[in-house]
Amino acid sequence: MSRILRPLYTLAGLVLAWWLLARFAGIPAFLLPGPGAVAATLVTRWGFLWANMLVTLVEIALGLALGTLAGALLALVMVYSRGLQRWVLPLLLLSQAVPVFALAPLLVLWLGFGLASKVLMTMLIIFFPVTAAFYDGLRRTEPGWLDLARTMGASSLAQLLHVRLMAALPAFGAGLRIAAAAAPIGAIIGEWAGASAGLGYVMLNANARMQTDLMFAALALLAALTILLWALVDGLLRRLLRWAPDSG
Repeated sequence: MSRILRPLYTLAGLVLAWWLLARFAGIPAFLLPGPGAVAATLVTRWGFLWANMLVTLVEIALGLALGTLAGALLALVMVYSRGLQRWVLPLLLLSQAVPVFALAPLLVLWLGFGLASKVLMTMLIIFFPVTAAFYDGLRRTEPGWLDLARTMGASSLAQLLHVRLMAALPAFGAGLRIAAAAAPIGAIIGEWAGASAGLGYVMLNANARMQTDLMFAALALLAALTILLWALVDGLLRRLLRWAPDSG
C-alpha cells in the first residue's frame, strides 16, 4: 500500500504547487493554465486526445519491442564474435555522439510522415541502453558457472540459455527499464519533426495556436502513459526475476 500511496502523495503535492503558482503568481493563463482548466480540456477534448494518444502508443510499443530485440541480438553477437565486437562497439558509441534531434528531420525526409520514422526514432533512443546493459551482463557472467557447465558436458547453446542469459537478465532488466522511460521521447521527437497525428503533433499545433491548456492536457497524458509503461515493464521484470536479489 505504501508503494501506491507515496507516488499519489507526490502527485498531489505537485498539483497543489502547480495550482498555487497559477493562482497567486500572477502568470497569465495563456502561459500557465491551472489544473482545473487542463482537467476541463481533458474532458471536453477527450475523444480527440484519446485518438492521438493511441497513435503515439503504437509508435512507442513498436519502437520499444523492435529496439529491444535488435539491441539484445547485437549484444549476443558482440559477446560471441570478438572480431565483430571490435568493429561494432565503436560504431555503437559513435551513434550516441549524434544528437537525435538532428536525425529526426532526416528520418522524416527519408521515411515520410507515417509510422516508420517514429518507430525508428524510438528504436534509436532505446537501442544503446538495452545493448550496453545486456552486453555488460553477458560478458560479466561468473567464470566458475561456465566452467561448471562445461564440466557437466553442457553444449554452447545450453551454456547460453541456462547460464549466460540467466546471469545477464538483471542487467538486461535495468536497461529495459531505462528504455521504457525513454521510448516516449523518441516517438515525440519524431512527431515534432513531422507528423499528422499523435500527442507530439497535438502539443506542437496547440503551442503554435496558443492553446496552452490543450498542450498541457496532451503533456499530462504523455506523462501518464510513460509512467504506466514503466510500471508495466517494472512489474513484469519483478515477476520474471523473482530469483534475483533485490534490496529495493
